Amino acid sequence: MIKIHEKTLKDLEFFAVLEQISEYAITSLGKEAVSSIIPFEAETKLKRELDYVNEYLSSFDNDNRIPNHGFEPITKEIQLLKIENTYLEVPSLQKLVSISLTVNSIVKFLDKFKEYYSELYQYSQHIEVITSIIEQVDAVVDRFGDIKDDASPQLLELRKEINKLKGKINSSFSSALNRYHGLDYLDDIRESVVDNRRVLAVKAMYRRKVKGAIMGGSKTGSIVYIEPETTLQHTRELNNLEYEEKEEVIKILKELTNYIRLFLPLLNDYQSFLTKIDVISAKAKYAKSINAILPEITDARELNLINAYHPLLFLTNKEKGEKTFPQSISLRNEKRIIVISGPNAGGKSITLKTVGLLQAMLQSGILIPVHERSKACLFDRIISDIGDNQSIENHLSTYSYRLKQMNYFLKKCNSKTLFLIDEFGTGSDPELGGALAETFLEVFYERKAFGIITTHYSNLKLLANELPHMQNANMLFNEKSLEPMYKLVTGQAGSSFTFEVAQKNGIPYSLINKSKKKIERGKVRFDATIAKLQKQRSRLEKTEQSLKANEKKKLSEAEKLELTNAKIQKKLESFQELYDSNQRLIYLGQKVNDLAEKFQNNKKKRELMAELFRLVQIENSKRKKMSAKQKRSEKAKENQIKQEAEKKVEIIRRKKKAAKKKEVVIDKPKPILKVGDRVRMHDGRAVGSIDTIEKNKATVNYGLFTTNVSLDLLELVEAKKK
Repeated sequence: MIKIHEKTLKDLEFFAVLEQISEYAITSLGKEAVSSIIPFEAETKLKRELDYVNEYLSSFDNDNRIPNHGFEPITKEIQLLKIENTYLEVPSLQKLVSISLTVNSIVKFLDKFKEYYSELYQYSQHIEVITSIIEQVDAVVDRFGDIKDDASPQLLELRKEINKLKGKINSSFSSALNRYHGLDYLDDIRESVVDNRRVLAVKAMYRRKVKGAIMGGSKTGSIVYIEPETTLQHTRELNNLEYEEKEEVIKILKELTNYIRLFLPLLNDYQSFLTKIDVISAKAKYAKSINAILPEITDARELNLINAYHPLLFLTNKEKGEKTFPQSISLRNEKRIIVISGPNAGGKSITLKTVGLLQAMLQSGILIPVHERSKACLFDRIISDIGDNQSIENHLSTYSYRLKQMNYFLKKCNSKTLFLIDEFGTGSDPELGGALAETFLEVFYERKAFGIITTHYSNLKLLANELPHMQNANMLFNEKSLEPMYKLVTGQAGSSFTFEVAQKNGIPYSLINKSKKKIERGKVRFDATIAKLQKQRSRLEKTEQSLKANEKKKLSEAEKLELTNAKIQKKLESFQELYDSNQRLIYLGQKVNDLAEKFQNNKKKRELMAELFRLVQIENSKRKKMSAKQKRSEKAKENQIKQEAEKKVEIIRRKKKAAKKKEVVIDKPKPILKVGDRVRMHDGRAVGSIDTIEKNKATVNYGLFTTNVSLDLLELVEAKKK
């Protein structure tokens, strides 16, 4: 059974979070439901609620968006349906149709995508999809909100008679209008409408000459409005028929209402279902605004919040464009109590409130802004003592109130409790208050409770250092600027930097020195030692960050070198293949050249053909059998390797050329290269002769092979002899 006291929720500003969530609800009932959220008592219901919100949040990032759930509350309609012999008006019927359509669309959607939204699908299973209400209302009410003529045979007959009578009234009125207009009894406007009836606008002097009922007159008295006698009888009949029509409409609505009354429990379910969906939707939208997630809920006694943000502070700073500093904090059986110390305005209370608020939110089915690797367990009770709770009404001092709180803590504290105490032990004599606080803390420790406290008391810092399952922590402080760094580090107590902060704020050094002499030398030395350790810790933090950055950089460079080495190895293998292929072609060329010389000497064709045939057979025996497609592929591969090799060589040569240019201070005039000149590459040793020059490129013959090289990469070895 999970219980969190209302006072704790107020201390943690939980209701301010609910107010922000309620802004995302789109219905009045949804807003009310959000405002009344409290932590779940049953663990199974809580986990289910968290799954609902997490699934709804996931719908924002995919194409399968959950349909709109907006609806008008039908609370009044439900109340009327509970009373016999009442009937619903047309607007109420339209609301019932709208809510039925909305529920049906959501339930059908969840059924279609039950693999994506399995928990929400399970929740929707108790809702019955019916169309009877929609069909029955549509049979009676048209799309303009009027009762249809064929809603009943009686209504159809009445409306036909009404239409006939209206025709007779219009006909008789037109006849009277033409008659009296011809006699010049009517004013220029001729006619008007009074009480929804057409009347003649008769000049006052002729009112006795026009037969009919006087319905009124103009403000000046110059016009009298008269309904002609010929239409009066028809009008009376019309009134009777319209009354009968009204009675028939009421009868139809009562019959329809009695039919809908059978579905009263279902309509209650509809409204509850959509209200719940609105609450889940509001929680999901709020989670998106604060980058919240569902952390791993563990059965082990472990709370590990990584990069946790205070949601209220996060949104406030977001509006201002300021940075919010996240905190990482861990509580587990081995280190279940943390004592945070350090100077005021360093972020101790915010850290404590962040942990408490996030735990209260999580246990109320609200996602929290932490890193995805965070873990959280559930506590049966969260108790807190935060802020100055001096009560004027109850005549309690801060210390008296705190003692009452401690008494409550002693009654309720156990191994499944999370306690949060800000400025533990304050409100009394430092020595006595500190001693009592130490005793309380020992009791909480023995009961294996989890907790976080903030304090300035040295004895509590020492206690945390001595007990194995308790640890010190401090908020980092820049020792040079004396500005808070808003970062929590565990394992070491924090100095209050009392005298340092006083000096920064302009207090004369003589007064600070005098104050130091008034207190025990041992305490000053203890505080100074803590301050020194904290400064060293800060420097170590910076060094560690720098080393990590360097290590990351080195690893990245090593990976790049390994990748480059693999590429070079691959290229070398490709070049070796190309070299072997070229050597084989050179060998064949030499053999053919020898045969040509031999044939030139002996002129024996048969011997030449036999030698050539034997040479071809020898070469073919060395080759693998390949299809035409494979041959083309091999040829293309060779060409590609050759092109890549030439590109790489050219890039390397350009780089070397650029480097060489930097070294040379005075450039020598470049000779003009001609066909027949002996040349070599700037970075090479092999010497060849230029066969052709075309478009700033030369074909250089090296004897065994030729290659195309840019003229910029060549240098003259020996000009062609004339």
